[in-house]
Amino acid sequence: MLPPLIRRPIRNVESDSRQRGFTMAFVAITMVVIVSMAALAIDIGTLYQAKAEAQRAADAAALAAAQVISTSGITTDPTNGQTDGSWSAACGGSSSLATLAAISVAQQNLIAGTPASTSNIHVYYGTSAGVGTNTSCTGAGAAFGVNPVVEVSVQQTKLPTFFARIFSLIPGGTSSNSGVSATAAAEAFNPSGSSPMIPVQPRCVKPWMVPNQDPGHSTLPFVHVSTGAILKPGVSTTGVIGETFDLFVDCGPSGRNRGRCVLADTSPVANGPRGVGTLDYIPAQVLSPSVAIAANTNIDGCAEATHNDYSKAVAGCDQTTVYACGVSGGNTVELTEDPGPPRNDSVNGAACLINAGGDGLRQGQDVLATYPFQIEAGSNSALVAAGISSGSQITSSPSIVSLPIYDNSVMINPTGTTAVTVIGFLQVFINSVDSVHGKINVTVMNIAGCGNGSSPSPVALGTSPVPVRLISIP
Repeated sequence: MLPPLIRRPIRNVESDSRQRGFTMAFVAITMVVIVSMAALAIDIGTLYQAKAEAQRAADAAALAAAQVISTSGITTDPTNGQTDGSWSAACGGSSSLATLAAISVAQQNLIAGTPASTSNIHVYYGTSAGVGTNTSCTGAGAAFGVNPVVEVSVQQTKLPTFFARIFSLIPGGTSSNSGVSATAAAEAFNPSGSSPMIPVQPRCVKPWMVPNQDPGHSTLPFVHVSTGAILKPGVSTTGVIGETFDLFVDCGPSGRNRGRCVLADTSPVANGPRGVGTLDYIPAQVLSPSVAIAANTNIDGCAEATHNDYSKAVAGCDQTTVYACGVSGGNTVELTEDPGPPRNDSVNGAACLINAGGDGLRQGQDVLATYPFQIEAGSNSALVAAGISSGSQITSSPSIVSLPIYDNSVMINPTGTTAVTVIGFLQVFINSVDSVHGKINVTVMNIAGCGNGSSPSPVALGTSPVPVRLISIP
C-alpha cells in the first residue's frame, strides 16, 4: 500500500492546551485599553468645555466690574479718590458695587451646569502694570484712577468625571472630581490728558453739541483745549462728577416760525439767559437714520421721534455718525432744522430713549441715585419687562448717553453748517425731560478729553467715551 500524497501534521496536544484562551484574553485587554482611551477623551473634553465656560464667566465678570468703575466717574477723579473716600463704595472691597457686580455676573455664567461659589470668585484692583492682591481699589494706589484695571479669577471645583474616575487619570483631581479655573482682566480706558494722545471714538453719541463750559464751576472749561486734561476732576461740588444741570437747545423763538434753528445767543453758553445751572447745545449734523429705536407704545415721545433722522439719532443709536475726537474741523453743526419747541425733536427723542411716560422724575424711566452712582430700573424698563423687579439695581441703562464737547472758540454760521472740533465727551445720565420748556435734566457721570491736536484716526472704540476692554496683564 502506497503512502498518502498529503501527510497531515500530527497535532501537539500539549502546545494547543497552552494557547487555548489567548484570543479571549487579548480581546479583554484591548477592550480595557479602548474604554480607558474613550474615558480619557470624554472626560478631558468635558473639562475643556468647563474651562471655556470658566473663561467666559471671568471675562464677563471683569467687564461688568470695569463698567461699574467707568460709570462711577473714578477716571474723572484720578487724584483725590483715595483721600475723600469717593472710591470706596464703587470698588472698596467685598461689599462694593464693582465687586458685587463681578460676582453676580460670574455666577450667571454657569460652569458645567452650576454657578461658581462666591468663595471661588476673587476680584482684584490695580493697573495695567500689575494688579497683585488688592481686593479694594483704595489700596491700589493713585495710578488706579487713571486707567483702572479689574482682574477676576473664577474657579469651579468638584466637576464630575464620568469614566476616568475608575482609572484616576485626572491630574490634580480625585477619583470622583476635578476642577477648572480662569482669570480675566478688564480696563476702563480714559484718554484724558494722556501722552501721546489716544482719542476715543464712541458710538451712539447724541447729536447735542455742547460748548466747553462747565455750568457748575463758573463756566470754566470742562477739558483743556489742547491736552484734553479734565480741569475740575473729582466729585461735586469741588469736582464735576455728580453735577446736575438742564440742557436747552440754543434756538430762539424766531426759529420756530422759520423751520430752522436761529441761535438765541451768538454762541451756546453755560448759565446764560435761561439761568444758573443751564447749558446750551446746538444740533450736530446727522447724515443717516439710526437703529435700535425703542418701540414702546406707552411712550408718547416714541411716536413723535421718528419723523426725521435727528430725532431718530436721539431716540436710537446713531452708529453711522463718526464723532472724530480731536480732529480739527472733523464734525459739523447744522442749523437747517430746529430741534426745540414746539416740535421738540430733542425732548421727544430723549423721552423715547429713556422710556419716560411723561415730564419729570419717575415717569417709568430709570433712576440715578446719589454718588457713587446706583441705577434703579424704572417701571418702563426693558429689564422689568424681561422679569426683574422695578426698582432693582442695574449696571447699565439707556439713560446713560454721551455728548460731544466742541471747541466753542469757533463762531457758528447762523444760517447753515459749521465745521467744529470735538475736544472731548460728556457722559451723562438723563434724569427727566420737560416738554413744556424744552429742557432735559442730566447728571454728569464722567468726562473724556482728547484735545484738538489729534491727527491719526481714533483707535479706542466703544459705546462709551470711557470704554471698557479686556486686556492682558504682563
